[in-house]
Amino acid sequence: MAHGLFYVYTDPGTVPEAEFHNWYDHDHGPRRLKVPGFRGGYRYGALDDAKPPWLVLYELDSPDVLDSPEYKALGASPSERDKTVGPGLATLDRRIYTQLSSDGQLSSDGSAPDEPGPVLLTVALSVPAGAEDDLKAWYTDEHIPMLLEVPGWQRIRRFQLVRGIDGPAPEFLSVHELAGPQVLEEPGYRAAISTPWRDRVVASALQRERRVFGFRNSLAAG
Repeated sequence: MAHGLFYVYTDPGTVPEAEFHNWYDHDHGPRRLKVPGFRGGYRYGALDDAKPPWLVLYELDSPDVLDSPEYKALGASPSERDKTVGPGLATLDRRIYTQLSSDGQLSSDGSAPDEPGPVLLTVALSVPAGAEDDLKAWYTDEHIPMLLEVPGWQRIRRFQLVRGIDGPAPEFLSVHELAGPQVLEEPGYRAAISTPWRDRVVASALQRERRVFGFRNSLAAG
């Protein structure tokens, strides 16, 4: 069974930032982590100048968790704070992904790390029909091996979209976990994004979204 990822962008909009964080950390997020199949939740803030400014990664046993009666009950019975904060949000962009691969750093017992890295580079893109095999081969044969040679590049996971809850979303997502933002200045990274194969893939992409985030906090079940 492939792991799932619930990838959620938010923008507080008219909600005061302190209230937004308190709601997410003490009400909204913890309620979701009580749902069977939610393995963890991690909040990140943008380190780039793009919007939305906040990202949450919910790790799932499988994408099917979001079709469970327990998860659907949250939408059917929102908390009082959901009702007051939700309408003020400028952005709520929820995407469900299934994991395709995971490469890189593991914990001492050989399992995946307990938490994502301190900095995330996320790249989401869609490619023309028939180009999926070339995208996979580029990642597998060139891009991932080159990036994992870069000092501080910890883990790379690739995902494919199951569905976008709030609208269309890019079909493929890569989540790169880095030791810090300085990793993006390493010569090895510059080399990895300067190859002819990479240029061909990016040039053919139907849409592409590149973001950089810094770790804010882990969520805990209430």
